[in-house]
Order: sequence, then C-alpha cells, then structure tokens
Amino acid sequence: MFSLLKAFSNFKMVTKICTESGQWFLHPESNRTWTNFTRCNLHTAEGRRTAMNLFYMALIGHGLSLTSLFISLSIFFHFKSLSCQRITLHKNLFFSFVLNSIITVIWLTAVANNQELVQENPISCKVSQFIHLYIFGCNYFWMLCEGIYLHTLIVVAVFAEKQHLMWYYLLGWGFPLIPATIHAVARSYYYNDNCWISSSTSLLYIIHGPICAALLVNLFFLLNIVRVLITKLKVTHQAESSLYMKAVRATLILVPLLGIQYVLLPYKPGGRVSAEIYDYIMHILMHYQGLLVATIFCFFNGEVQAVLRRHWNQYRIQFGSAIAQSDALRSASYTGSSITEVQGCYSIDGHTEHLNGKNCHDIDSSTLKPENPFA
Repeated sequence: MFSLLKAFSNFKMVTKICTESGQWFLHPESNRTWTNFTRCNLHTAEGRRTAMNLFYMALIGHGLSLTSLFISLSIFFHFKSLSCQRITLHKNLFFSFVLNSIITVIWLTAVANNQELVQENPISCKVSQFIHLYIFGCNYFWMLCEGIYLHTLIVVAVFAEKQHLMWYYLLGWGFPLIPATIHAVARSYYYNDNCWISSSTSLLYIIHGPICAALLVNLFFLLNIVRVLITKLKVTHQAESSLYMKAVRATLILVPLLGIQYVLLPYKPGGRVSAEIYDYIMHILMHYQGLLVATIFCFFNGEVQAVLRRHWNQYRIQFGSAIAQSDALRSASYTGSSITEVQGCYSIDGHTEHLNGKNCHDIDSSTLKPENPFA
C-alpha cells in the first residue's frame, strides 16, 4: 500500500531531448540542461488518494474484524456446550486474527504513517515489526492447522476420534518464531533500513516462503477435501446440479479459512489501473478476512445458531413467565386490598359504611345535629 506514496511512478519513462546540434535541450527559464520527469509524477495525486483510500479501508476492515472476532470468542467461551477440539482450533485461529488485527492497526497508525518516527529509527519500531511478522506467520499457520484438522476429520476419518492438540499449538504458535527470528537477524546484518519498513528486499522471502508453503499445502488439502466430498455425493446418487452446488458451497466456505487467495493472485500486475484494482481486491481479502472467518465459522455455524436460539427461547420463556407472575401478584394484591376495603366499610365491628362519600360516623353525627341553617 505504501508504494503508492512514492513521489514517482516506476511505470513511466523519463525523457531528455538531444537537439540537432548535438547538445542537450536547455530549459528556457533556467538555461540549464533539463530532464523531463513530469510523466513520472503525473498520477501522484491519484496515487496518494488511492493510498489513503486503502489506508482507511484497512482500518475499517480490521475494526469490523475485531468486533466480530470478539463477539465470536465470547460466544465460544460463554457456552460450554460448544467446547470440543474443533472449537478449540477455532478459538486459536480467531485469537491469532485478533492479534494480527491489533498489531496491524498499531503498525499502520503509529509506525508506517509516522515519518518522524521512521527517521528516528528507534529499536522499538523494529521490535514491533518483528512481532508484526511473527503474528502474520501465526495467522497462516493456524490456517494450516485448521486445514490439517479438516483433512484428518474428513479424509482420514479413522483418526478423527482423538487428535493431540499439542502438535497444533507447536505448529500454530511455535513454528512462526523460526522464520521471524531468522529474518530479524538477517535484516540487521544485510538490510538494516529504518524500522525495517522497506519491502524492497529479498529477505522477506524468509517470512513469505514458509507462508506460501503452508498455503500450497492447504490448497492440496482443499482439493483433496473437495474430491472426497464429491465422491461421497456421487455415492448418494443425488442429482448432478445438487452435487456440484454442494461441492461449490463447501469450497467457498473453505476458501477464506485456508487463505488460498494468495495462491490464486500471486503477482501484482504492472499497469497503474490494474495495479490499483489488484490492491483493492487484496486489501479486501486481507483486512476483512477476520470478519469473513468469524461470520462463516461462528455466526453461520449451525451449532452456534442452535445454542443461541435455545438460550433465547429459554430467556424469552423465563422473561414471559416472570412478567406473568408479576402481573398475577399485582392483580392478587389489588384484589386483596379491594376486598379488605369493602369488608372494612360493611363490617359490624368497624361500624363504618361508605355512603355518598361519607362514612357511618359522619351520618350519625349529621342526624343528631339540629337542622339550623344558621349554625
């Protein structure tokens, strides 16, 4: 994204005119040899505007991802009936997305968008870049863990009863430390730029290489899972349209989990317009991935929907019975107080009786008084 903030475009040509006399063209105002760089920064304003659009798109995407991921994690942790190995892997995957979104937002706002900090080049910004790349790797290796688990669950079903999660923890949280550490050491010796912010170094293949390998393995798992699903659907003798519809639907659900968009779109095109389109597509796939994964694997999850629906019905029944009980108590209290008042008015012991707004004492006293209009 920040390549668009450069002052010049790498896709345009610089021109320098040689006159008929064999001399370089002299600018009429400065009377000095002039090289035409105007084509290089012709679209600089558009590039900066696109870069800012991508910047805000990334922030909005990570904000929505964090919100959806926190809601999903609260659902998984609150309802104990959802506890199983698959949900445990989902929790770790979601937590890696949470950390990735947090460190990405910090990196974009506090480091990459702060030119003064980059010029000062403190050790803290390099540490943050190390953490950023480590969490970035954890994100994709937990995708690999999900792919391995799905492959084991669907294809190698004989081992699906009990899987040791310790190996998943080592692969998801432990293995990314190796390429991140190697990259940090190599970067400090061979390409020690400010805050390690530059992407113009082949040392990044230390990070991207294992990630690409994990994505290729996940691609193999995806194709093998789809093959097994299609085989099982053929055995059921269903219609061809239903078979392919289910296979496509299963594939679309697995695509954001396994992250194969980097395999499908590995290279950035050279043209300005096509490069901008590529950047927009990749930003949507990258920065909204947490929202997409949380939506598919939590909000659209049938088990989660059943649990939420059951608890909502229970709450509605309890809330309705509480309201009905409160109304019944209020009605009983009103009836009892009314009966008490009536009994008091017509009680022999109380000697009271309401008549035209007067009680019996008022009536007795009024009958004993003489009818004197002047009293």
